[in-house]
Order: sequence, then C-alpha cells, then structure tokens
Amino acid sequence: MRDGLVAEEFVDRAAARVLRQKCDLGLLDPGWPGRQTADGADGADGADGVLDLDPPGHRALARRLAEESVVLLANRDAALPLHPHARIAVTGPLADDPLAFYGCYSMPRHLGGRYPEAAEGPPSDTVLAALRAELPSAQIDYAVGCAVRDQDRSGFAHAAAHAREADVVVAVLGDEAGLFGRGTSGEGCDVADLRLPGVQEDLLRILVASGTPVVLVLVTGRPYAIGPAASELAGVVQAFFPGEEGGGAIAGVLSGRLVPSGRLPVELPASPGGQPSSYLRPRLAARHPGSSVDPTPLFAFGHGLSYTSFAYSDLVIDQPEIGTDGTAVISCTVRNTGARAGAEVVQLYLSDPVAQVVRPARWLAGFARIPLEPGQARRVTFRLHADRTAFTGRDLVRVVEPGEIRVAVGGASDQLPLQGSFMLCGPERAVGPGRVLDTPAEVSGPISGAQ
Repeated sequence: MRDGLVAEEFVDRAAARVLRQKCDLGLLDPGWPGRQTADGADGADGADGVLDLDPPGHRALARRLAEESVVLLANRDAALPLHPHARIAVTGPLADDPLAFYGCYSMPRHLGGRYPEAAEGPPSDTVLAALRAELPSAQIDYAVGCAVRDQDRSGFAHAAAHAREADVVVAVLGDEAGLFGRGTSGEGCDVADLRLPGVQEDLLRILVASGTPVVLVLVTGRPYAIGPAASELAGVVQAFFPGEEGGGAIAGVLSGRLVPSGRLPVELPASPGGQPSSYLRPRLAARHPGSSVDPTPLFAFGHGLSYTSFAYSDLVIDQPEIGTDGTAVISCTVRNTGARAGAEVVQLYLSDPVAQVVRPARWLAGFARIPLEPGQARRVTFRLHADRTAFTGRDLVRVVEPGEIRVAVGGASDQLPLQGSFMLCGPERAVGPGRVLDTPAEVSGPISGAQ
C-alpha cells in the first residue's frame, strides 16, 4: 500500500473480513477472557488500559517450558555447573541478542526483517544478562566474536584474548530465525549441509585452541554438526528456540540452579554431510560392515544428561502374550542414585524383529517425566495398546501383525538397560484413523528400600 501497489480499500476489506469473523465467533463479546486489560478490567466496558498479551501466567508457563526443554548434551570433567566465582568469557553472536530465542513465526522474526519497527518482542533477558544475574560474584567479560551469517572474522582476536584470560568460555552459537532466506533457520531457510552458519565453527575452533575450557551453548532451529572441536569441548548445551524465558533457563542450567532434564527430540549428527535422518532407521541404515561410512550420530535421539544420576531395575511385562487388539502392561523402577533432586525422562522403545516390510530398529512408544529426590525410587507403568505396533504393510493397509515385539526401557535410545519381549497373538488386524496413538503412563511411589 505504501508503494502504491495495493489500494487502501483492499486492506480495509481484508481487515473487515477478519473482524467480522471475530464477531461471529464471539471473540469481541463483553466478558470474553481474552479481552482483559493489564489491570484485570474487561476491555469491552471502555476501561482504559492496554490488553496484556504477556500476562504473568503465560510468562510462568513459558519459563517452565524453557527450563524443562534445555538439554545438557555433554559435561566433561564436571565442567558444569559453572563456579560462582569464576572468570567467565562469554562470546558468540547469540550471547547478547534479545531475539535469539524466538522462532520464525514469532512476531519480531516474522515481520522484523521487512518492517524493523515491528521487531520489538516481549522483554527477554539475553544469556549474557541472565548469567550475570545468576552469578553475581563471577567476573564475566563479553566479546561477540562474529555474526550469525556473514564471513567477517575480525572479532576473532578479541574473543580469543578474552578466552585466554578466563577460567572458562561460554560460547553461544546457532541460528537466526527468519522466513524465506531472511534467516538461517525457519520456513524457506534451507541448507546444503549441517555446518554451523557463517564462520561460527571457525570461532569455536579458535576458542578451543585458546586452551581454556569451552562450554558450547547451541540456540538453534535444527540439529547441527559441531565439527572436529566436539571432542575437545568441556560441555555442550542445546536449546531449540526456547522462547521469551530462554535466557534465564539456559543461565539456570549453566549456574546449576536448575538440574537439566531436557531430552533430544532429534539426533545431532557427527558430520555435516550426514543426512539429518530420523532415528527410525532400519538396521542396514546404521553402522554395518557393508559400508565405509559410519552414520552413528554424535548424540542420539532421547539423549540428555543431568547433574544427578539414575538407575533402572525390575522390568515386568505382565503377560507374555496379548491379542492383536490387547494391551500390554510394562513397568519398571527408577531410582535417583545421585546427590541432587532431578527429573528422569523414562523412555519405552519397541522393535519388531520379523515383519512383512522392513521396520525401524526401534521406535519410541511411550515416555514419562519422573521427579525424584536423592535416593528416592518410583515405579512407572506403561499401558501399551497393540495399536502402537501398527505399520503400513505390503498392500498399503496399516495393520497390527502377530509375532514377537521386543521391549527396551531406559534414558535414551542408545541407553536402554532393561530388555524384554512379549508376543502378539491372533489374526492380523487392520487399523484405521481411530487407532490408539498414545501410551498412558502411571507413576507410583516413592518406594522405600536401600539403593
């Protein structure tokens, strides 16, 4: 409209259509909860005030989501939590960016590229600001190092100098969300490989070469291969665009105020050219002697560390056989064997060793987040319907097929200490859109007894 390409009445017409639909739906009626003003008054009665689109309840939920989603991937020699009196060099293009935690469909990222006046989002602490608040006795220095996307290396020397003088480096790297090429991650922002954007991998290499322990914080929209430096990092933390409370959540994990409990919903590849495959691979898509390429991920699906430890025991599958329309009851005990309270994400995987089509080596069929005090144990029970084993057969009909189903339970897809199996018996059964799609979990306890 500003450029004269669209008449103003067309904009008015489009806006009127939206408003008319809102009226039809009752969204503008007096008393609708969404029309509360910042002071709690109903905006429909003409009271002065601005609609509160970021109320305390929403903020509290955003904080919980962020805190439970941060994933601790690696923690070599207990580099984390950070020492409260340490000298910390914070660097990276996302360390002091207030929009670092927003995905491409958030308002500031969605419109900010074309309309900078719309780029202001709700107030958010950056990692740098949040870390200074978390560790007031620490000496925290900052150097940006480089931008997310461009090739400018002029900031490397400044960042490296800070690194050499510090006890530990916190490097905050990753993505800038956007749309259709205006970011490194988001709709229409595709990549040819899974290297970190721009020269961030080079910055990471320079920081590691400083000799100071480096903790890498990834704030991304996709899984990245973090390069040859991966084995030399003191710690790795992953956050997938954690939202407006992301800075405090990340800093809380780094400081140790929060015990991390996030788990990877994807794999992180070991090499940038590795296909970003799902963990749902058949056996011959994993490492095997018929190929010279090892596709094993750097961090597996479901992976995530904690500041405490957990032990699994007493797997029970209540019946050795169930019908192809039946339910298996699978239970085990999980104990916190460490010194801190924490939450374990118990993961239930299935595998189908013989089927009419090639099946994944394993697939996630259920999970439960269980908070545990030190020494405390609880029992988790999964009620697994036979529909959770269904697959599309040779005739393109989804079926539950009789045969052996293997069960594995643990803390990640590659850490499954409990193993068992049961048999599906009866006729092959076709299932449709009404099939069971979840696996309810019940948690009981705490359980008394020695560790």
